[in-house]
Amino acid sequence: MQISQKLSVLPGIKKASAIMATEANLRMLKDTGLIKVIPDSVNANDLIVAIEAESENVAKDAVERLDTFLVPPNVDVTAKEEYKNFDSANSALPQANLVVISLPGQYAKIEVAKAIERGLHTFLFSDNLTIEEEIELKERAKERGLLMMGPGCGTAIINGIGLGFANLVRRGPIGVVAAAGSGMQEVTSLIHNWGSGISHAIGLGGRDLSENVGGIMAMEALKMLLGDEGTEVILLVSKPPSEKIAKKVLDVVREGEKPAVVCFLGKELSKESNSSIRYSSDLEEAALGALKFINGNGKQPQILSIKSWVKQAEKFVRPLDSRQRYLRGLFSGGTLCYEAQQILTPILGKIYSNAPFDKEMKLDDSNRSKRHTCVDLGEEEFTVGRPHPMIDATLRSERLIKEASDPSTAVILFDVVLGYVASPDPAGDLIPAIKEAKKIAKGKGRSFAFVAHVCGTEDDPQNLKSQEEKLKKAGVLVLPTNALASRIAGWIATRGKKMQDT
Repeated sequence: MQISQKLSVLPGIKKASAIMATEANLRMLKDTGLIKVIPDSVNANDLIVAIEAESENVAKDAVERLDTFLVPPNVDVTAKEEYKNFDSANSALPQANLVVISLPGQYAKIEVAKAIERGLHTFLFSDNLTIEEEIELKERAKERGLLMMGPGCGTAIINGIGLGFANLVRRGPIGVVAAAGSGMQEVTSLIHNWGSGISHAIGLGGRDLSENVGGIMAMEALKMLLGDEGTEVILLVSKPPSEKIAKKVLDVVREGEKPAVVCFLGKELSKESNSSIRYSSDLEEAALGALKFINGNGKQPQILSIKSWVKQAEKFVRPLDSRQRYLRGLFSGGTLCYEAQQILTPILGKIYSNAPFDKEMKLDDSNRSKRHTCVDLGEEEFTVGRPHPMIDATLRSERLIKEASDPSTAVILFDVVLGYVASPDPAGDLIPAIKEAKKIAKGKGRSFAFVAHVCGTEDDPQNLKSQEEKLKKAGVLVLPTNALASRIAGWIATRGKKMQDT
């Protein structure tokens, strides 16, 4: 995905895609005109790079530069061991107890089954397993006391080692179980930024807490953390499961002897008398709840006071004209998009989305905003054949300029997600589009607000403070949590009429 992004920004390149040569990907490349003939020798394990350029010479130059993207400079490639399949890699590292699998869905099941048979925990980045396959594999893993994280598991932190889109956080006493990728990134980063740390953060994949899958791996992960000496507090994060599955999972939490915070995003849970369980409805509150178990019931960080941010927000309200009424959210993190909708709905009313908090608010066309809109640009409809927006800002930059051209737009809300696999400079990637959007608005006698949250830590490769400063210099109001960014963006959109301090 990073190769696609690097090729796409070269001068004279119109389109570029570097993807595995699966049947589905080859069809997509053919449909978009990037390839005409598929060689007979191609198989699903090959990497295919397709380029559309202004001229043949430009295309040749891009191909010549491809090797530098595939192999970082100053790397001694002769010292690198490469293994062609799972068996050879496992034989070379027999002491391993975890395997990361990222393959086309139709091949992933076989490799996960192998891993489970050999007693390995599995982090399955791949998607597109059927519900039946997921249940079968998770039941097999459960029988052997193993984790099967996925399918579509975007992030995890095991023994301090980040997998997938993980952030670099310190070790500590809080264990996380999450069926939400960017949700896990948000709570683990906030816990780090507020002084504590993570024992393990176990991802589940987005369907584990569904009625069909039944929370198989959520319950196993909770039991593991309950038995882990390094975990003092447990934090469970997910979109709302059904009542049946919620009860099963909460029973496991209640039976444990460790304090826990439960965050089923947007779901108000009845407050029970059990003082060792706290409930929260958003990620900010969840991270604070876990910290209170560790540090005691002190006051929340001063940076989270809405009143302290209103003065900065007011300068964005004054230039708005009467036609500028709507908020437009452009997210790379699916859980962050969901949380924003949840927080904004009581402030703004109906929020439309391609991944709606309220199913009735589903956009007819994900490429066209309607009144107040929050779009998850990481949904499959936007990522088929192109890099995820955490890696490549192209699609979001185009959408940002489009929203800025709409005379009804008052505020653009967005996230910037840092981490191991994310773009080396995600904030910097968006700056040209932010400047262009401001130029367009100014040319039409308008001004509007940019509000953002950067999810990450100062230990991340991109560095939290550096990324925040780039956005601030570009005139973006940057908030320390996604929840607070959503509240302040709502305050701006309503000119402060509906906002109350929380």
